[in-house]
Amino acid sequence: MFIASLGQAQVVYKVPIHDTIDLGLPPFIERSIQMAEADSAAAIIFDIDTFGGRLDAATQIKDAILSAKIPTIAFINRRAISAGALISLSCEKIFMTSGATIGAATAVDMSGKKGSEKVISYMREEMAATAESRNRNVDIAKGMVDEELSFTHLMIDGDSIEVQDLEGRKEGKLITLTTELSLKYKIANEEQETFDELLISLGLEGAKIISTDENWSEAFVRFLTNPVVASLLTTFGFLGILFELQSPGWGIPGSFGLVCLALSLGASFIARLATMTDILIILAGVALLILEIIVIPGFGVAGIGGIVLILWGLYELLLPDIPIGPEVEAMALWGLIIGIIGALIGLVLLFKMMTKTTFWQKLTSPGVEGAEAGYSTSVGWENLVGREGESQSDLRPSGWVNVDGQRVFVVSEGDFIEKNCKVKVLSVDGNRVVVRKLNSKE
Repeated sequence: MFIASLGQAQVVYKVPIHDTIDLGLPPFIERSIQMAEADSAAAIIFDIDTFGGRLDAATQIKDAILSAKIPTIAFINRRAISAGALISLSCEKIFMTSGATIGAATAVDMSGKKGSEKVISYMREEMAATAESRNRNVDIAKGMVDEELSFTHLMIDGDSIEVQDLEGRKEGKLITLTTELSLKYKIANEEQETFDELLISLGLEGAKIISTDENWSEAFVRFLTNPVVASLLTTFGFLGILFELQSPGWGIPGSFGLVCLALSLGASFIARLATMTDILIILAGVALLILEIIVIPGFGVAGIGGIVLILWGLYELLLPDIPIGPEVEAMALWGLIIGIIGALIGLVLLFKMMTKTTFWQKLTSPGVEGAEAGYSTSVGWENLVGREGESQSDLRPSGWVNVDGQRVFVVSEGDFIEKNCKVKVLSVDGNRVVVRKLNSKE
């Protein structure tokens, strides 16, 4: 008997599944199950109170619970709606408080619209297979997902029972069960009001209770995979690399962009939102951009190809690793577009704010003195007009040249000038020295 086997051990793990189910939750659940198995725990009890969340996250949790080597118990402490119902059905035993509910598991998008038939079909069969694996009624599990189903009788413990009190038995109605109905139709095992009463019912009132919680790394991953934070990280990463294209060499914008992309991709990979294919696509795009910045002069096929690959990879990151409909694909595309526009606006506003700070003035123009104090803005390069020199770096359009043994920071007329090219100083205006590339005939 299940309870008798529980009584042989005296360690019970209590794991909370509260609020929204997101992609940061599965690693925490998997770690908790591993800890409980390592301790040979009598049971692991999931304290469930959730309105649901991401279907892909719930599927990962369901798989982990079904694979657990110790008894698993769902304690529905008020509600297990949508994805929470799938998680609850995956447990060997279900206990509910009075007035609790379970069900309403149809798939919807972020705007609340019902998913496509492809998505509904996937969720319906996930629920049915999970219920079947735990010897629970498959028709009820399917009815929690698909309101187009209907029935008049159910098979309960080998007997055919006419159903009159389930609103969801009718076409056009989803099934949501109260505690009383869950007990009647064998979805739940018992009604218990508190966790202590549940332990007494299991014969584990003297057991040592170990409550698990997220560690800092799991909390950090959940923070990074938050939709708002994830979109900002990927967008800032993309824009940082784009801005790096506008300046010679490699500097702060490119490094900042790579850090943002690394955080986003790392968190997404841990949370299983990003597949290895997604990461390889983005890394290939970044490699092409770096190649464009460091090796290939100008901006051409490599740069454009890198941008396309990065955008494609970021779009794939927004798609869950489960069957989806066109509405989810459209939302992912709009999410990427809105994220990029929002990040551009944010960067412009941030730049304007920074340029007004004292720190920025000291950083960009340290020690600059005004003309009213007797200082001149000229640094004495006027005598270089008409002289010839050689570029010491690529001019895109600014960079360094050597003129008469003097290293001078200059700008070209607008054209790109490669390193080690002959140039001629055209004009000097204060600190602004303009040069032109010399042709071989000049």
